Amino acid sequence: MVMSQTKSSLGHAQPVGIESAVSVRNVSKNYDKVEALKDLSLEFPRGELTSLLGPSGCGKTTLLKIIAGLLEPTSGEIEVNGVKVTGPGPDRAFVFQDFALLPWANVIRNVSFGLELRGVAKSEREDIAEKYIRNVGLAGFEKSYPHELSGGMRQRVGLARALSVDAQVLLLDEPFSAVDEQTRRKFQEDLLALVQNENKTFIFVTHSIEEAVYVSDQIAILLPRPSRVSEIIRPSSFRGKGVDNIRRDPEYLDIVDEIWASLRSYVE
Repeated sequence: MVMSQTKSSLGHAQPVGIESAVSVRNVSKNYDKVEALKDLSLEFPRGELTSLLGPSGCGKTTLLKIIAGLLEPTSGEIEVNGVKVTGPGPDRAFVFQDFALLPWANVIRNVSFGLELRGVAKSEREDIAEKYIRNVGLAGFEKSYPHELSGGMRQRVGLARALSVDAQVLLLDEPFSAVDEQTRRKFQEDLLALVQNENKTFIFVTHSIEEAVYVSDQIAILLPRPSRVSEIIRPSSFRGKGVDNIRRDPEYLDIVDEIWASLRSYVE
């Protein structure tokens, strides 16, 4: 799938010719009498991070779960790497907001659990788990249990578990919302490094405009329900400036202000 050029009202063009890892085509989702999504179409570029941004209740998590195969759309379809989504699959991994760790298992068991379900031998899956435990900054905590870890550390375990199964698409549902601001900023920097080094496609739900502009290659702004895409913004010119300089960049500040101006009328 080749992405056609679209231009948002903020003046940031989406490049022609970028290959899509995930295609959402005319997806609608109804809950009884509530229309959550309506004819929503969106392309997620391979190897990039796309943030879903919009007011509360606009269907960001619903869309993420449909892509994951955890919910069925009322109509429309999702393709991942050209294959129609009919349910969960090994090509996608979900990082939940509430960690979703096994309380009775230590860190290395939690991280390797997906590989265990796939029948990977213990020595191999623990080697893989140890690699990603190091990558998320938890070396030395392999034998610790979730109740012995801080909220930020538990979220790192969840991220390491998603990375360990080598899914090509990682779905992150507000993964930093339960941590303090200092930890959140460190997570954002770590996420930028993972996007650069892992060559995976990240789909990231956030309520924070600043966070979306900071970490994203692409931002999809969703309207209130029934949700559809309002604008596509690509702030990726920041990537070469280094994490310490992005938040001071005038263009970064301008995009944050413009997105807020676009969304403020929908905030109750």
